Amino acid sequence: MTLADDAISWYAANARDLPWRQPDTTPWGVLVSEVMLQQTPVVRVEPAWRSWMTRWPTPAALADDPPSEAIRMWGRLGYPRRAMRLHACAVAIVERHGGHVPSDLDELLALPGVGTYTGRAVATFAYGRRHPVVDTNVRRVVCRAVEGKPDAGPATTAADLTAMEALLPADEATAAKASIAFMELGAIVCTARAPKCVDCPFHDVCAWRLTGLPLPEGPSRKPQRYAGTDRQVRGLLLEVLRHATGPVPQQRLDVVWNDEVQRARALAGLVEDGLVQALGAGDFVLAGDAPAGDVQTL
Repeated sequence: MTLADDAISWYAANARDLPWRQPDTTPWGVLVSEVMLQQTPVVRVEPAWRSWMTRWPTPAALADDPPSEAIRMWGRLGYPRRAMRLHACAVAIVERHGGHVPSDLDELLALPGVGTYTGRAVATFAYGRRHPVVDTNVRRVVCRAVEGKPDAGPATTAADLTAMEALLPADEATAAKASIAFMELGAIVCTARAPKCVDCPFHDVCAWRLTGLPLPEGPSRKPQRYAGTDRQVRGLLLEVLRHATGPVPQQRLDVVWNDEVQRARALAGLVEDGLVQALGAGDFVLAGDAPAGDVQTL
């Protein structure tokens, strides 16, 4: 038995029942889930994914709406530029691929906002292709089980992709199952700070467990601060704009944060990122809601 075989057997008995893993989930549904799951826990993504797929079951459905609706629907998932990228991606899928999410990795990577991880994940999980799919969870499992180290480095490298590909079975469908199994194992068993080694299918062969070395003290990554940051201010500004029924005057945005310099910086950042548009009258709207010819630059 190989590590892949053990992981697949474990996954068959222990995988979480997530909606985007259902047999009838479309490649579009897989793509939406992968974008939403970036830096956001499953418990928050699941209801948002269901709502999104009910409203926009196809790329064409989303492409028919302005990007402002995607931002509104994104709600408080965080990192709202992902909503803009999904909208741009939907438009590109309609224009380039007749509304069908491509299965070819190069074509996926050419879509707006689709990077190395997301492209490989969609090709693998939606189409059963053989590609190494490497996120933080996968890197941690491979690093521990194969290399005998407690944690991988801070970012995915070409070496990580090579290491994962070496573990994949030659058969495409089996390799795809192995990819999702390794990822799930890292998410719920081989966790960063409290691994459940007794429940792991690699318990008897894990190179790190056999060393007897403890986990390093402290978090493997420094937690990102949110309170008081520009991210928080941006979120407060977007919250006002998402619920507005028309242009929002500057004065209404001024009350969301006392620090004028920081507030202005956050608002300018939203405009620069394309999430918000400034109107000639000093008002603001979400991207896509501005009347033609009425957009200003800050």
